[in-house]
Amino acid sequence: MKKRFEVSYLNPKAGAFLKWFYPGMGIKRWIGLASFAVCLLMAGALRFRSAEYWLIRAFDAVTVFCGIVILILSVKRLVRSLVSVFVPSSRDTELVDLLYQRKQLSRGPKIVAVGGGTGLSVLLSGLKEYSSNITAIVTVADDGGSSGRLRQQFDILPPGDIRNCLVALADAPALMRDLFQFRFDKSSELSGHSFGNLFITAMTRVTGDFEKAIKETSKVLALRGQVIPSTLTNVVLAAEYQDGSITVGEDKIPKARMPIREVRLRPDNPQATPEALRAIEEAQLIILGPGSLYTSIIPNLLIKEITSAIVASEAVKIYVCNVMTQPGETDNYRLSDHVKTLVRHSHPGILNYCVVNTGEIPAQILRRYTQMNAFPVINDRENVHKMGYRVIEDEIALAESLIRHDTSRLSRLIIDTIEE
Repeated sequence: MKKRFEVSYLNPKAGAFLKWFYPGMGIKRWIGLASFAVCLLMAGALRFRSAEYWLIRAFDAVTVFCGIVILILSVKRLVRSLVSVFVPSSRDTELVDLLYQRKQLSRGPKIVAVGGGTGLSVLLSGLKEYSSNITAIVTVADDGGSSGRLRQQFDILPPGDIRNCLVALADAPALMRDLFQFRFDKSSELSGHSFGNLFITAMTRVTGDFEKAIKETSKVLALRGQVIPSTLTNVVLAAEYQDGSITVGEDKIPKARMPIREVRLRPDNPQATPEALRAIEEAQLIILGPGSLYTSIIPNLLIKEITSAIVASEAVKIYVCNVMTQPGETDNYRLSDHVKTLVRHSHPGILNYCVVNTGEIPAQILRRYTQMNAFPVINDRENVHKMGYRVIEDEIALAESLIRHDTSRLSRLIIDTIEE
């Protein structure tokens, strides 16, 4: 061991070369085997040309064949050993499958998904199977739960929605994704906090920059795409209700249980993240939602630069409507009400298509949602058509313990739409 370090110290270049031959590298055996295969090839080829008897030629032909097979196997294992260092998930995957997957995903459409909450993360987990050119533009108006507490204590932007999107796009092992979603129980001083939120908070303090913290976290999770906050301004969401009263704070808005007239950001006119605008400009597909209409989707569109960029884009623009109404936000809203609200807070050119669920929800699950005053969104497509938008209908709801969008079917439906 001592001798190795002396070699590296006296001659850095020679030392770096000799490191390839350290024990346990999983490299030497395949280099040696490849060298042996080359020797077989050369010996067989040279003797084949000079041999006078067919038996010797046959033996040399077999030698050449064996050399080719051994060379292919050794090179394959050598490359796998090298690739597994940079892509740990490749250990259990055929190299050709891994390369094909990466190549195909890199050729996928340039997609921008705008929103927040769990709805956006559900969509992203399906889209990443079709493209690695995905940009999630996420609201930073959240002020409830773990995100709200960290926002107040450390004066950072809320990490919760961003964490969900990072995990959804992650190509890291399942254990790493589970770790970022792990939430401490009530018996701990960290009660309610998720590990991912704490990790992003710590990374922000270390790097001194929230945006840089997200980029570094993205490297840890090996993202298929990127996650960008819609603004780096510390914004707060405020809602004005039909009776003229106002509530400040994203977490408090639905709790008032009153019809909302409009929502706005404080301070006014926050600046959009430059990377978000660049992604929108280059996008082939822009998706709004799914997610809470007033508190997840619209806050991004209240940033005028983002709305202007989406309207100016030639990309296909799709709004994914929620399956159920949300108490305190979209009570009694039909599909057309969702679209009208979206347009009223942004611009008529904000979308081309609406995606709505037409599948039935099991009666026992509907009863549980009815007790919370949540009901399936009524598909009044005729009113949406009159507004100049197309409606895409399909059975895209997944009803288990909770009603969510079926990420596989929804993603396939969206990709099919742009391919048409």
